[in-house]
Amino acid sequence: MDQIKPKKNKTGSSTEMNKISQKRKMLNLMRTNGVISAPDLSKLLKISLPTCIMLLNDMIATGFVKNFGVGESSGGRKPLLYGLPEDRFYVISCDFSRFSANMAILNSYHQFVTPVTEIDTHIDDPNIVEKLYQAANMLLKENHIPAEKLYGIGVDMPGLINSGTGINYTIKDKKRQNIGRDLKHRFSKRVYIENDARMHAFGEYYFGAARGFKDAIIIHWSWGLGLGIFVNGKLCSGKNGFAGEFSHIPIVENGELCICGKRGCLETIASSNTILSRIKQGVATEVVSPLINQIKEHPEKVTPEDVINSARQGDEFCISILNEIGTAMGKGLAYIIQLLNPEVIVLSGPLSKAKKYVLSPIQQALNRLCLEKISESTTILISDLGDQSAMLGTSEMIFQKVFEELDFE
Repeated sequence: MDQIKPKKNKTGSSTEMNKISQKRKMLNLMRTNGVISAPDLSKLLKISLPTCIMLLNDMIATGFVKNFGVGESSGGRKPLLYGLPEDRFYVISCDFSRFSANMAILNSYHQFVTPVTEIDTHIDDPNIVEKLYQAANMLLKENHIPAEKLYGIGVDMPGLINSGTGINYTIKDKKRQNIGRDLKHRFSKRVYIENDARMHAFGEYYFGAARGFKDAIIIHWSWGLGLGIFVNGKLCSGKNGFAGEFSHIPIVENGELCICGKRGCLETIASSNTILSRIKQGVATEVVSPLINQIKEHPEKVTPEDVINSARQGDEFCISILNEIGTAMGKGLAYIIQLLNPEVIVLSGPLSKAKKYVLSPIQQALNRLCLEKISESTTILISDLGDQSAMLGTSEMIFQKVFEELDFE
């Protein structure tokens, strides 16, 4: 892949640097607003219309901007409309789950321009960098996308991640923890590494159920309970990028051992792991349940989705399991609501698909544990983005970085 140069610390005339700054702002406005007229751009940027048109013509000549024809007139001459070419800016978005990763290429309109490809890897895979590189090259080649139009790679993954340094402290091999550095070296591109829960949250905030809210909590509910926090429209990452470790809030004194090494974490009573543990107990004690009858020979093959589907078909044992994890989640949310007083809490991820089977016990727990005056102002919603939230969030984050740093060389 040819290198796309990141922003440099270079000297130049103040006039030239101002032009670059205005161009970046223009492109970002087009990215977030779609096609827009020169008069509207000049007003938003507080520059003269001739200067605006000069900058637009400059970027049209270099292929950064496209003329989309004339728009509707509010009186007088119809304005010309400008926007980003659909085939000019691309990023790779890669979303890690527990045992695999999904990758796709998106354009600046957050359209998936390639199919999503699944990669057999995980965060402790010693070949992780090469696998991602090969998958990216395959997507570029098969979809005829020039490498010079690829402006960055965004990767979200589980773990304690410092996005500023690109280090994932959860990777067991300390020599491989600086995954951001290793990917940047292999790709020779701009690379952004972030925690998966925060990128699910980013996707929900910009494209999903949390859109339009300033103070939002987004929880990706799966094997863990990843949490993203938006305060006054800004993603809160904490001092070292570790904010939002909702999974490891201690809830049960001397409870079950968690994967973090502590006991009684929320994850041990309100996650997909909890569901599978209860299913195994049901098999061992021969609980009366249609699902247990179906899977008793191979309980290790059952999935949380199987339990949710069985609950919808009236399996009382499965309903009771979902009720149990919903109650536990409600207990955790009670802490969040009383500490942060959010406008909205969005539940995403596989377990959010249980909907009423978890929402009802969550609400009952909140009624019991929260001060009514605080909890009554918080809305709880289920995500409608499905599995795409993290990939969309990651692409949005990397595009924000791209348009902050573009140097137009």
